[in-house]
Amino acid sequence: MKSLLIFDLDGTLLNTISDLGMACNYALEKMGYQSHPVSAYNFMVGNGVRKLLERAEPDATPDQIDKLLEYFREYYDEHCTDTTVPYPGMPELLDELTSRGVKVAVATNKYQAAATKIITHYFPDIKFEAVLGQVDDRPTKPDPSIVFAVLNASPTPKREVMFIGDSAVDIETARRACVDSIGVTWGFRPVSELRKAYADHVVSNPSEILKLALSVSKP
Repeated sequence: MKSLLIFDLDGTLLNTISDLGMACNYALEKMGYQSHPVSAYNFMVGNGVRKLLERAEPDATPDQIDKLLEYFREYYDEHCTDTTVPYPGMPELLDELTSRGVKVAVATNKYQAAATKIITHYFPDIKFEAVLGQVDDRPTKPDPSIVFAVLNASPTPKREVMFIGDSAVDIETARRACVDSIGVTWGFRPVSELRKAYADHVVSNPSEILKLALSVSKP
């Protein structure tokens, strides 16, 4: 049985792609760049907002990316809950896990202020051990530092920890942190990406996460 489940946010707990895409397009248009269809952002997100903007406008200079980031946050800070919704079954899963004594945490490349606001908005009754986002003094996933920060906040043997995400970035983060991984199929990336990244488990329904978390590991 696992005693701590660490969840990615975007594409795992919440479908945030429309609000992210709208914020990115707002920033691009403010700078006179071409916007993108929201569906195109599925393959741009996952490594933090700065990397998202670099992918959205690869010809932008570092200074221009700084300005794009400023515009992105101007929009996203106000509109990050406009169209974002929890994936079906995720609120119930979190509630069931915590009611059974399984600890839950969030580790995301979304900047910290937005991560805190969104999790508080959508899951106000869930007690998270930690909600950790991107901050200046910690590298983004797939660097495992964010997992270690969660474990520092909630000490747990690694064999009792599982990391859940929707992309190869998340699976690689788990691998580098030496914890088990679950890839979810309802997020922004295809199943093939999860399998190519060697996810320990791939699930298509939140109920499968509960079964895996509560299953007894072989000695």
